[in-house]
Amino acid sequence: MPEVAEQQSTSPKLTVKDFQSDQDVRWCPGCGDYSILAQVQRVFPEFLHKKENYVAVSGIGCSSRFPYYMNVYGLHSIHGRAPAIASGIKSLNPELDVWVFTGDGDGLSIGGNHLIHMLRRNLNIKTVLFNNEIYGLTKGQYSPTSLVGQVTKSTPMGAIDYPFVPVAVALGAGATFVARTMDRDPKHMQEMVRRAERHKGSAFVEIYQNCNVFNDGAFFAYTEKETRDENVVYLEHGKPLLFGKQKDKGVRLNGFTPEMVAIAGGEFGINDLVVHDEKDSTLAVILSNMIHNPALPRPMGVFLAVERFTYEDAMQDQIAKAKARKKEGELQKLLDGDEIWTI
Repeated sequence: MPEVAEQQSTSPKLTVKDFQSDQDVRWCPGCGDYSILAQVQRVFPEFLHKKENYVAVSGIGCSSRFPYYMNVYGLHSIHGRAPAIASGIKSLNPELDVWVFTGDGDGLSIGGNHLIHMLRRNLNIKTVLFNNEIYGLTKGQYSPTSLVGQVTKSTPMGAIDYPFVPVAVALGAGATFVARTMDRDPKHMQEMVRRAERHKGSAFVEIYQNCNVFNDGAFFAYTEKETRDENVVYLEHGKPLLFGKQKDKGVRLNGFTPEMVAIAGGEFGINDLVVHDEKDSTLAVILSNMIHNPALPRPMGVFLAVERFTYEDAMQDQIAKAKARKKEGELQKLLDGDEIWTI
């Protein structure tokens, strides 16, 4: 920790304004992206990095305008390739704080292959995925997270694809930190961004984000104050899965199957409920699949937070060992190879 303390004392304290660019924010009025941008800009000054060490990388889509609006180094890349580009940046300079901002279309469709391999390698990169269950930038086609039966411009008779569950994809890919939050719960979103930053390894945060033009209200049962308490269970490490306005409902496991139970005067008590454990990967998968049962509340919070060696640390270790064994090489000799000739 001495390095952090020294950095904190010698670097000027950053503020929200330091992360606001001079670009006009060009999302539709009422878009949930505004909230995400505001919370990220509020939290970034807490991280103690030098400003020049922040990097924001995106692909294509409404979410991918993010680097324009963050006054940090950034790259608005090509469709779906943000994870590959971010991996290169982090591998070349592990000291940088690299963030990927993507959407359910950009990250899980054309970019799905790049995303899963970045997560499984456990690069210390933070991925924020905006999920609005629709393609917004291209005007309302269905996406990999659109629901079965959802009517869109490209599915006029209803989608027949079975959707991805983003947190389940991240868990399956081997991400070491996986969380979910929502655009209309600013304090919770800020805490998830903080948790992702503090984690050393591949961090994935899904954010339920309302597209008020092409898929308005997709998450209102979970995001609105009037309905949130009855439909959302917040995941807190070491605490039971308790929810409801009166905290009179909970989630128990019947074998490996989660069930909603009443605990006020019923046959079940608080001791029968699942106690959340961020280190339990099996429980994380069970919780991620609660989305398939409409009778169950939607989990919000950290599903998994475990430690594993990072890709860039292992790579730097191999480079150091190779240099110690073979000394510094010469690039031109490497390019020439063992056999050269002149024509």
